[in-house]
Amino acid sequence: MKRACKRLTTTRTIKSGEFNTMPLRTYNFNGMKKSFFTLFLILFAFCTMAQSNFSKSAIGVGVVVEDLEKSIDFYTNVIGMVKTGEFSVSKEQCTELGLTDSYQLDVTILKLEDSEEASEWKLMSLGTKAKHPKQKFMSDDTGMQYITLMVKHLQPVLDRVEEHRVKVLSGKPSQNGENSFFLLVQDPDGNFIELIGPK
Repeated sequence: MKRACKRLTTTRTIKSGEFNTMPLRTYNFNGMKKSFFTLFLILFAFCTMAQSNFSKSAIGVGVVVEDLEKSIDFYTNVIGMVKTGEFSVSKEQCTELGLTDSYQLDVTILKLEDSEEASEWKLMSLGTKAKHPKQKFMSDDTGMQYITLMVKHLQPVLDRVEEHRVKVLSGKPSQNGENSFFLLVQDPDGNFIELIGPK
């Protein structure tokens, strides 16, 4: 014990001209700032999720069309969506759920990309004709009128639009900002599709 205590109390005297090479304790303040910032983001995300009652951040939109195959062709080969699935709902179940008046639903699911997080654009046909005239402008009717798609480059979309002879309602394309352009088209049933992005 005496020998151990002696070691603990032993000090070293630095002679003149001799450098003290004993390491000093340093603090990485940049690392501490990053840790606190990361912790803040985690807590913020947790609080945001805790306040929401939605189990998914994506949204699913159902669109009733006259010609299902024609609409699938437009959205996949012109707009660039991908088909990710399909399902059917019997007319008995549709009636029970309040979806249709004794019609069966055959639904095709399209997405901007094949991922769980992507929103669903669900096309369905009842084999019936529309009961209202095809609108020429968004101001012609009420309800949901258009969707907005942000693209990385607009030129490939414009090339497909011209190849499939789809009428362009805007400029080809219209200037929307310093490096942003705007293209407006309609699907076969008259729904407006606006596409925005650089050329």
